[in-house]
Amino acid sequence: MSVMGASAQSAREIEQRAKIIATAERLFREIGFQKTTVADIARELRMSPANVYRFFSAKSEINAAVARQLMSEVEQAAQGIARGPGAAEERLRALILSNESMNAARYVADRKLHDMVEAALIENWPIISEHIDRIDAAIEEVIRSGMDAGEFVKGDAQLAARLVHTACIRYCHPRLMVECADRPIPTSAQMVEFCIAALRGGRCDLGPSAALPR
Repeated sequence: MSVMGASAQSAREIEQRAKIIATAERLFREIGFQKTTVADIARELRMSPANVYRFFSAKSEINAAVARQLMSEVEQAAQGIARGPGAAEERLRALILSNESMNAARYVADRKLHDMVEAALIENWPIISEHIDRIDAAIEEVIRSGMDAGEFVKGDAQLAARLVHTACIRYCHPRLMVECADRPIPTSAQMVEFCIAALRGGRCDLGPSAALPR
């Protein structure tokens, strides 16, 4: 096969995989990832299940591919903010709040997708640790630039990023977002200000709205 022919075949395979993932995601939203079968996906695409298995050796691979696609959208947004313009503290605020908003839209508002991500967390799918590492890296990039610019005190940027991510975990972890829905304080905005104050090495004034109810 010529190089051009091999390239065209590769492009078709990438396109077909994308179609399978998109169809699976739609069915997951409609009937749930556990109820969706490879036969269902094949039927929607007007192909045989055997053809789907040419691209994914098992249904679990399709599950992971859908979850990976959803998480990659969040990661790309985080990386875009981390590498974008503005002061480090502005980018850190935007990154954490964007992460919360995108995860809420994907996994909290849509219960069926929430079930899939919860299964991924419980079963410790490899994509979960990869996603955490990528978000950690985006936060670290922001913090390191803040340290270099003198906005934040010098220190271990990698450790600081993990501390910030851990402090804000309830605003991006699908299960915690649901379980903590009836405990709105502290808000994500308040937690980010707390983290920024720590990174500056100073005090954190959250204002009267941060007072906890008695």
